[in-house]
Amino acid sequence: MKSSKSKAPSVNLTFDRLVKAIRQVHDEMASRASRAVNVALTLRNWAIGLYIHEYEQNGADRAQYGEQLLEQLAQRLQAGGLQRIESRELRRYRQFYQCYPQIRESLTPEFKRLLPVGRFPLDLKKRESLAPEFRHSGKEIINQLSFTHLAELIAIDDALKRVFYETECMRGNWSVRELKRQIYSFYYERSGLSKNKKKLAQLVQAKAGVAEAQLAIRDPYIFEFLGSSLTKLSRK
Repeated sequence: MKSSKSKAPSVNLTFDRLVKAIRQVHDEMASRASRAVNVALTLRNWAIGLYIHEYEQNGADRAQYGEQLLEQLAQRLQAGGLQRIESRELRRYRQFYQCYPQIRESLTPEFKRLLPVGRFPLDLKKRESLAPEFRHSGKEIINQLSFTHLAELIAIDDALKRVFYETECMRGNWSVRELKRQIYSFYYERSGLSKNKKKLAQLVQAKAGVAEAQLAIRDPYIFEFLGSSLTKLSRK
């Protein structure tokens, strides 16, 4: 008696199809790995910023460190094996947390358990000057922008200008180099002055350099993040 279950049609592989299939699997898995690492790195840096902010506001012994807090914190963390944890990076993480309080919306229950007990990230209404319809969600931020992109964006003081570059970067899947190029070429200002903003946007996106799908291991933030993690694993 024949089985009632229908079998998937067999694929008559040729050598060329074999090469193509393996390449597709490789590219897809590499892209997933890249996204996963970028999300983990972004959330780590955001959480560091949250902890620093909370300590500065409510730390029991914060007075004895004063303006030297970040320098002394960096020294202690580096002594514990964390790389690229200089005071300027800690300052950047704190600024990142302050610029993107909406990331709290995307946190999983497991990740929330790593945060200060009884404390919550900044009040969106107090921190965010933009109307909700202009603001990208935390999920969009962590899934579509690497922290290296975000490090460039948080240097922009104007919230509307920052969102403009976030939007264009996501829409065109810009590389970090392309994002820098557009910021330094005053794309935002040129768009504001342009009589045909849509045409300008089409021209910019058509010439823009896109981000690689695979893991950017040479990215200094990713290199540091993975290097620290692998070193810890090797010691176990």
